[in-house]
Amino acid sequence: MICRFLFAAFLMTGSVFAKTPPPVVAPVVTAPTAPPSVEAFASLPFVERAALSPDGNHIAGIFGVAGEQKIVIMPLVGGASKTIILGVPDGTQPGRVLWVNNDNIIVSLTGLLPVETDRWYVTRLLAVNRINGKHTKLLWDMNGQNAGDVLSVPNDGSNEILVAAQDTIYSNFPGFWPTVYRVDVTNGKKRRVVIGREGVFDWGADHLGQLRVGVGYSDGGLTSRLIYRRSNAEALRVVDKANYKRDEVLTVPFLYLPGGDNALVMRDNDAGRTSIFEVDLATQKTVRTIFEPEQGEVEGAITSNDGKLLGAYTTDKKNPIVWFDPDLADLQANFNKSVPNLRVHIESMSADRSKMLVRIDAAETPGSIYFYDTKVGVLQKIASVNEKLGSKKLSPVELVRYKARDGLEIEAVLTTPKGKDARNLPFIVMPHGGPWAHDSLNYDYWAQFLASRGYVVMQPNFRGSTGYGTAFLNKGKGQMGFAMQDDITDGVKWAVSQGIADAKRVCIVGASYGGYAAMWGIAKDPDLYRCAISISGVAALRREVNDFGNYLKGNLYKTQWQEMTPDFNAVSPINAVAKIKAPLMLIHGKRDVTVDHVQSQKMFNAMTKADKVVEFVSLPLADHYFAREVDRITLLSSMEAFLAKHNPAS
Repeated sequence: MICRFLFAAFLMTGSVFAKTPPPVVAPVVTAPTAPPSVEAFASLPFVERAALSPDGNHIAGIFGVAGEQKIVIMPLVGGASKTIILGVPDGTQPGRVLWVNNDNIIVSLTGLLPVETDRWYVTRLLAVNRINGKHTKLLWDMNGQNAGDVLSVPNDGSNEILVAAQDTIYSNFPGFWPTVYRVDVTNGKKRRVVIGREGVFDWGADHLGQLRVGVGYSDGGLTSRLIYRRSNAEALRVVDKANYKRDEVLTVPFLYLPGGDNALVMRDNDAGRTSIFEVDLATQKTVRTIFEPEQGEVEGAITSNDGKLLGAYTTDKKNPIVWFDPDLADLQANFNKSVPNLRVHIESMSADRSKMLVRIDAAETPGSIYFYDTKVGVLQKIASVNEKLGSKKLSPVELVRYKARDGLEIEAVLTTPKGKDARNLPFIVMPHGGPWAHDSLNYDYWAQFLASRGYVVMQPNFRGSTGYGTAFLNKGKGQMGFAMQDDITDGVKWAVSQGIADAKRVCIVGASYGGYAAMWGIAKDPDLYRCAISISGVAALRREVNDFGNYLKGNLYKTQWQEMTPDFNAVSPINAVAKIKAPLMLIHGKRDVTVDHVQSQKMFNAMTKADKVVEFVSLPLADHYFAREVDRITLLSSMEAFLAKHNPAS
């Protein structure tokens, strides 16, 4: 079976086993080919958040259909059932897609709605039946902000899920603290399991649907507590407390072990890197270390529907996925050997783990989605992630490291135009959003698009980025607008010193927090950049980066942001317009539910009033992620034209 699989995999990647050397062919001189079009790079992915049904016969996810995101359920190879296509409700962004059983899925939705005098994030659930296409709104009659916290889905084929939901937005009213319900996804009927209790905003359940923990939180005191029980037959009791003022954290479990109080948690090891531990919840004592990556830290756990830990996602560049299940580990090893120069990622599996969705890609290509049946041993291609680009390798990508001015080592992703030596080229530095995030060796259509137009693109993981341990993360505290920005600047200077970048042809481009960094970069270092592009960026820092949302933990978020910089006004681009010399382009969607469109509007007004060079591309139907293909085309076309005007690549 393995040999059959290996041969099939090589065929699909354009290679075969050869016993004789290939014939010598005289070189052919060809004219340079034009880079892929804007439309090609802007194409929506074939599918995102793909999930395989428990029986492995159907796939569900957020598909790109006719240039827009759609909720889709479709049969796989040999399937006889029809494809279900449903539009994403207006004004919402889709989140997780989960199979409840072989016939029903649920999709989490987030919207931004006017509440009182503000705009708040609101979450809800939508159930979709794959047989008749019927969609059912779950708990949409609730009057609270959050009614979409899925705690458990069944593993026995039944229709009821466990959901926590609020029924009011007012904290002094009954129903503010989430009540837990069992909800039938076929008709929306609910029955109460546990009534909300004072201060408890988050609940957790095991794979059998038993409510096991609750997290109590006081925003005034910035304290939290963990309440726990072994089973539904017991009363909940406090087993742990934490004070955020002292940087304490609760050991909230993600997987419960059978037959006792032990559970698995993700928290820092002694080196300050997230690892997996087994703890006794009743005593809060560590039982044993389950997994500590040799490099990097754990980003997430991979669990099964029957409550087993299968593997973990890590930031280790050599081992981004570690499987603890021996069969999956062997399969991954065979995948890796079969396709040595690409990344093979098992994205979703059937309940018995015999069928799976597999993505084969690399930082240089969007790749393809395959179906794999262990009983057959052959990868069957479903589709290219981007049909217009296919699986051809684009511009080469690598990790580089440089020293910041204070000696801190910074890692960055560097994309170099295909076919060009990285010598004295026009340069774009593109800081990531968050700022609690990081860039890695994943396909990035913005970076690849810009590289195809002749620019070297650097994506620095400045201090305060995730993935490098708590110590590196904490180095961002108090440094927003200061050392965090200097790390970006120092990356540009390093690229110039290495002869990669032409010092006279440097621009800064970013989105969300990266958009803030782009605007602040041309204010803080006005002579460094020829231009800047801010996409969905933050111009005026205040309580929190998006200035809206009204979550319960507002004081905590405010405190966390206050730790990031001593003076918001002093590092807000809108207050430093007078220092800006470089032309600025602002791009923002009016349906952005993460950063308010008004941030870019106010920056445009301030730049215009100060007689600065500024352009504003306001997209009436675009969200934070440019989920519509037409908006992506406008985004990339606008960037291309602006850069050609102010920092031409040739």
